[in-house]
Amino acid sequence: MIDREQYTPGPAGPAEIRKNGEKWTLILVRELRHSPEKVWKALTEPAHLREWAPFDVDGSLGKVGTVKFTWVGSPVSQNTKVTRADAPNVLEYDDTRWELEPLEGGTRLTLWHNIDRRFISMGAAGWHISFDVLERHLSGAPLGRIVGPDAMKFSGWQRLNAEYAKQFGIEKPNWPGAERKP
Repeated sequence: MIDREQYTPGPAGPAEIRKNGEKWTLILVRELRHSPEKVWKALTEPAHLREWAPFDVDGSLGKVGTVKFTWVGSPVSQNTKVTRADAPNVLEYDDTRWELEPLEGGTRLTLWHNIDRRFISMGAAGWHISFDVLERHLSGAPLGRIVGPDAMKFSGWQRLNAEYAKQFGIEKPNWPGAERKP
């Protein structure tokens, strides 16, 4: 594992938000240097998810069915139904859809995540860091999971939150506990 203090997230990347009635969807795109099959495993297998994702599951997300899903930092688990697991192309569960598109030398990963409007820029900043950690995990140079309240205190998160808020044309939220660690 490399020193986390050497890691600085890059600038806000391709992202958009869409409103459908009262629902808001955050859409993030990241190009990874790994095959769709390798990315699929990282999106579906509990051991891989524990390395980068902001949640834990008690079973594979790679097949239709129900798993226990727990956001990091939350004491409450919920049953989550995987409604589509079309390896290695599309994964859908609850309020989340992942699309994997093969590229020469890698994968274009698109996340569609329904989210409360108040948390859109914060969610984008958190997912951005999670995607960076995912890329390093897949490359064999893990940083270790940086999610939830810890991500909000991590170097670069405040900047990303502001960049995504500006990109989306919304006011940047300032939540207690989101200050950078000294």
